[in-house]
Amino acid sequence: MSNTWSNWSGFVSAEPKLIASPGDAGELGDLVRTAPGPVRVAGAGHSFTPLVKSQGTILSLERLEGLVSHDAQKHQARVRAGTRLGPLMHILQGIGQGLPNMGDIDRQAIGGALGTATHGSGPTLGAYHTQLETVQIVDGLGKVRDFKRAGDRDMIHAIGVALGAFGVLTEVTLNNIATYRLRRRKYVLPITEMLRDFEAMMAAHRSAEFYYIPFSGYAQFIASDFSDAAPTTRPPEEDEAGLRTLRRLRTSLAWLPSLRGRLIRSAAAKFPAEDYVQDWLNVYASDRQTKFNEMEYHLPFEEGPKALAEIIELTEKRFPEVYFPMEVRSVAPDQFWLSPFYNRLTCSVAIHHDAANDPLPFMRAAEPIFRRYGGRPHWGKMHSLKAAELKKLYPRWDDAMAARRDIDPENRFVSPYMAGLFGIE
Repeated sequence: MSNTWSNWSGFVSAEPKLIASPGDAGELGDLVRTAPGPVRVAGAGHSFTPLVKSQGTILSLERLEGLVSHDAQKHQARVRAGTRLGPLMHILQGIGQGLPNMGDIDRQAIGGALGTATHGSGPTLGAYHTQLETVQIVDGLGKVRDFKRAGDRDMIHAIGVALGAFGVLTEVTLNNIATYRLRRRKYVLPITEMLRDFEAMMAAHRSAEFYYIPFSGYAQFIASDFSDAAPTTRPPEEDEAGLRTLRRLRTSLAWLPSLRGRLIRSAAAKFPAEDYVQDWLNVYASDRQTKFNEMEYHLPFEEGPKALAEIIELTEKRFPEVYFPMEVRSVAPDQFWLSPFYNRLTCSVAIHHDAANDPLPFMRAAEPIFRRYGGRPHWGKMHSLKAAELKKLYPRWDDAMAARRDIDPENRFVSPYMAGLFGIE
């Protein structure tokens, strides 16, 4: 019986010759040297591109998890790469530390989140990889290699966003901050106001983002700021119930779009406001149960509102089956060679489609808009770009490819998808 693997949404699947879960770097090195190739690495399977897909070997990091050590004075923690973000939050809280920022999903493994440039929101806050102080990998020859920011800055910048092709992450040291509380506010406003005041509203808070609800005319704005106040009760999550309502309206009123639009607008305008204070680990993440597929492009910050306006128009004119909200965030610039945020303040726009539906027509129609505004695709989310197009978007592309060849001279980590992505014969 063949091994089977699929990503979280079920859109990407594989039947490799071998699926293995090494328990330490030595066992991992043996597998890299001897297992059927190509060798690809799986974290939590929360990417939507075929990064993990292989007919050879898929290595799971699920046994490489937990805290290795920590430095209380520097707020640093060394963790194994398979540690899921949910447990990691509690580990860090227990040693008096906190991640400086997070996205709204906590199911990813930290290795996968680092490798695909996963991020939260905030114009002064970088993606997870900007926290890297040290990196340990197993290279394509099965050897353990260690890099430190102090003496190996170029290599850290080369492999910080690695797509599982610059060695297999085993352990990383993260630069965190002291544990903290956040005041989270959420309210609804017309999308016209949100787009008009986009730069001011996104810059007015430590972290800010918003969701546009298709066919509603309204955005749900979410802002988070440091707080010294006592914790208050976090309101119950209504996201899943809201999605069920939006899906039901889409399905039952497909024959009467004008009524559907009126009902969505009325419901969105009445979303209750939220205002609460909680420890950081009780604020960022939401419980995402309804499965979806996703495309996210990272645009020059000032181009974000214009691109989003076109995406909204496209959706509401041509894709009435779409009901998932669109997510808009900001990310600080960084110096990592394959980071979508390399050298520019970024506005990230993410579109989603129910996993029960074919996402490709919608994604293919939206992608040219993102590209026209200079977007770089999220490495773990749906896109169609190959090496020739990607090279134009990344000034340090050739340097990154040279570092990859040094780490993996025999192309052990190069699947057909990775070969197309990197331009490898």
